[in-house]
Amino acid sequence: MSIYHLSFLSLTRQSADFTVLSKCLSHLTNKQEFKIRRAHDTSKQIVPMFHESSPADSFAAQLETMATQWNVYENFQALLQAGPYHLALEGVLLLWILWLLTAKKQPSTKNQRLSRKEEEDLLAEWTPEPLVPNPPDPNHPDLKPRVVQGKLGLHVDLGSGRELVNVASHSYLNLNARDEIEKEVLECLHRYGVGSCGPRGFYGTTQVHLELEEKLAKFLNFEMGVLYSYGFSTIASAIPAYSKSGDLIFADERVNFAVQRGLQASRSKVIYFRHNDMKHLEELLEEQDKLDNKDPKKACATRRYLVVEGVYINTGKICPLPQLVELRQKHKLRLFIDESISFGTLGTNGKGVLDHFNIPVEEVDMIMASLEFALATTGGFCVGTNFVIEHQRLSGLGYCFSASLPPMLAAAAIKALDIIEDEGPRLVVDLQEKCKAMHEALESHLAPSKVEVVGDPITPVKHVVLKEPLGNHEEECDLFRKAVKKAEEEGVAVVSSSYLVDKEAFNHPPSLRITVNKDLTQEEIEIVAKVLGSIFSISTA
Repeated sequence: MSIYHLSFLSLTRQSADFTVLSKCLSHLTNKQEFKIRRAHDTSKQIVPMFHESSPADSFAAQLETMATQWNVYENFQALLQAGPYHLALEGVLLLWILWLLTAKKQPSTKNQRLSRKEEEDLLAEWTPEPLVPNPPDPNHPDLKPRVVQGKLGLHVDLGSGRELVNVASHSYLNLNARDEIEKEVLECLHRYGVGSCGPRGFYGTTQVHLELEEKLAKFLNFEMGVLYSYGFSTIASAIPAYSKSGDLIFADERVNFAVQRGLQASRSKVIYFRHNDMKHLEELLEEQDKLDNKDPKKACATRRYLVVEGVYINTGKICPLPQLVELRQKHKLRLFIDESISFGTLGTNGKGVLDHFNIPVEEVDMIMASLEFALATTGGFCVGTNFVIEHQRLSGLGYCFSASLPPMLAAAAIKALDIIEDEGPRLVVDLQEKCKAMHEALESHLAPSKVEVVGDPITPVKHVVLKEPLGNHEEECDLFRKAVKKAEEEGVAVVSSSYLVDKEAFNHPPSLRITVNKDLTQEEIEIVAKVLGSIFSISTA
């Protein structure tokens, strides 16, 4: 009951006209909260209170007493009208409150100190978890790398004092043996020192870095280039600099591990298509178009990328760039190409897969490549338009947070690029002739065995794989490891392909990886093919 009701009742306590009182109450409430009979009964209870009150009594105290009595009455009436579920809930809450008040509290052990003996017992029982849950076998061959003695080139000494024919290193043009490159490196060393000791944005940029970026962009006919200090981080940093969560990336299932790390770091949705299978890629793109038509608003906000390699290091095959460009135009994709293997080895002038297929640079959004293959130095680069490349200077993690490429290695890349510009057509022709000769020799000598050579004839990377897999991955790996050891005994340095099986997007078949150097003689090519042919004809018999 409000204060207005109580004030009115106090003014009419001497009046016995309950009819007038009930009408006034009905008029004040407007919602007929009380009926006339209830007002009549209420007045009977209230009026005696005022008849016995003396003028000295506090009017405020009377109002407080009446409000308390009326609240108790209303609560009791509401309790009688409540449903059984409501009553049950209130009963449970009441019991819970009583339990909280009466339950015996457990003594806190937070500040309890252990005795010396208890501490020693706990320490004796505790077994720490290993830093590496499943440590590798200490006798695993990959934990015992071969140590090279002297300069690495066309021939290599693994410590036995005997020079082996080197078909394991990726110096396709054998530029690390050029005296003019060594001279340039020594001059740069005396001027800038050994290392840059800082990222590009923190006093790690020298004039040599800027010159190399400009020369790379000009050589490949792009607007701008950006230089990284490590080939792996180039590809792994460039992709997530653009593709983000919610974007869509179509990638070949046989892309190298650096590309896979970049795809993972982007947090984009990755859709793999079968290796060099353009029909499968087109099917996936058409399926995505159907999904986009169902949600045009989401499709407009989703960027789509296509990531491939110019020459796949895991297969030695060239990507079908003309078909990729056609699909890129049809489905509005952004095309990124890793040209680590094809740069310096394909095309009339050694400019890579674009030069090989005579595709305009405008059809590709960005080229990524490592300097650690044809240019025989360290680092990597990306080239593209000014708008695209400038973005990496703020978003490429490998560029922003890694120490810049040592100036002397940048100087080596500049000189190597000068050699390719001057001698490129002849170098590429010589290399591709040796690649074809190696491919034909391997096919001839491996034909009777259970292995075969895969890869395109003109590419400098080839793989020797089993024609029929054994069904056990570890057995196949062990077979090729033994072949590597046997080849070294026969005077040939070769390597078995190595993969992080639990990290790769797809399992790659074990193989021997053969790399071709342009300075290999026909006699040395025959030696390599004959040695491998004899090994597999015996070990797989």
